[in-house]
Amino acid sequence: MKISIGNDHAGPNYKKAIVAFLKEKGHQVLNHGTDTFDSVDYPDFGHPVALDVETGKANFGIVICGSGNGINMTVNKHQGIRSALCWTKEIAALARQHNDANIISIPARFTSIQQAVEMVDTFLNTNFEGGRHATRVDKIACK
Repeated sequence: MKISIGNDHAGPNYKKAIVAFLKEKGHQVLNHGTDTFDSVDYPDFGHPVALDVETGKANFGIVICGSGNGINMTVNKHQGIRSALCWTKEIAALARQHNDANIISIPARFTSIQQAVEMVDTFLNTNFEGGRHATRVDKIACK
């Protein structure tokens, strides 16, 4: 799979660990995140991830910022993006099963790196259940 990842200054260490995990699993990674802790604006790193997923350049996206909220709001402005703010692997599983989420947003200041890697693993290995959930998901996008 191709996975697009983006992060602000709260997430370089998270990104590094997640990218290493993804490459170990054989995934191709499109890296749009910063590698420094210098203050940056999360939209500058979220929009490229959303575009990768929106256009099919990537199968899934991962975005990281301090609370996970700002970058999540950013990517969810794109049509066809269903980004879920997750802080446990159980929520990551439900985001895929019930919401067909295609981007996971990670709050770096509220989860450990190990938790983040586990959430990404769960997210990428959980399928959308469809059925009654598909009807709901179809109603999310503005038309």
